[in-house]
Amino acid sequence: MLNRFLGQFSKDVAIDLGTSNTRVYVKERGIVMHEPSIVAVNTRTNQILAVGTAAKDMLGKTPPHIVTTKPLMKGVISDFEIAEKMLKYFVDKIHEDAFTLVPRPRIIMTVPLEITEVERKAVEDAALSAGAREVFLVESPLAAAIGAGLPVEESIGSMVVDIGGGTTEIAVIALGGIVTWKSLVTAGEEMTKNITQYARDIFNLLIGERVAEDVKCRIGSTMDLGQALEIEMRGRYLLTGLPRQVIVHDGQIREALYRSVQNIVENIKATIEVTPPELVADIYERGLVLTGGGALLRGIERTISRETDIPVRVAEDPLTAVVRGAGMLLDNEALLKDIALPTTGADSGGSR
Repeated sequence: MLNRFLGQFSKDVAIDLGTSNTRVYVKERGIVMHEPSIVAVNTRTNQILAVGTAAKDMLGKTPPHIVTTKPLMKGVISDFEIAEKMLKYFVDKIHEDAFTLVPRPRIIMTVPLEITEVERKAVEDAALSAGAREVFLVESPLAAAIGAGLPVEESIGSMVVDIGGGTTEIAVIALGGIVTWKSLVTAGEEMTKNITQYARDIFNLLIGERVAEDVKCRIGSTMDLGQALEIEMRGRYLLTGLPRQVIVHDGQIREALYRSVQNIVENIKATIEVTPPELVADIYERGLVLTGGGALLRGIERTISRETDIPVRVAEDPLTAVVRGAGMLLDNEALLKDIALPTTGADSGGSR
């Protein structure tokens, strides 16, 4: 009863706590924040200097006493203290223009499929410490499917492939639950590392993470799309130790990404192979939906469709599908209670 009363005044929040980026959705306002999941810390004073975009701008440029760190690995919290401070920063930023006595918000957090009970508790505790009144955890593929407009509550089979920064999650969904699934660490960050390694092996060029990511975003593709693309790639030439620039084209980057893309395709096939035939029939008719930043890789939907013989479409604004789906649950109490994961303890604030 008290929760319902407080809910009329609080700014309830949905958070997609991702390995690469954190996105925040506020009820009745939509997506208000989209920041990299990076924190800059001064190790001498143990103070947080920057969070999000400001911290990302410091990557690879800091003196020894300033460390830029990612508090999440493969979708789960790897550094609890930093993750808690990052979450608190985002929650405080949302409320900075609000009246002081606004009640603490309910927070829906999205989590990966392979999360353990200990990792779930870490997410809940971090959200509570950041100022949540009540915490609900929802599996990312379910949130992505809701954000992509798939009929998750119906007996129709829907398939979603969420290619995030740290993990790719493949799920077949029906009747408000995940029927078959696979989770793999081949995702956006792995693809960026592929480009870094390719530059080292082929050009003897040591490039930074930001350069590799820029190359991936600007000319990365999974198939020849009939348009030649080139980009300068700058770094340190390993044979001399001096700066160097090389020109790379889309075919070379495609070669660098090939193994990761094939791994995702093979795991999609493996998931379909263990899916009940009735649901496979639905997927064959309705196709599968791609979400996450990896869905923006040029030609990936055509490559998956060609390899699986299933129609594939990219969700509208795939980067925000997960947080939009979680945000929609703020207005759908019944569905939220059906699909939220059980809390790990009485101190989690949830009364499911």
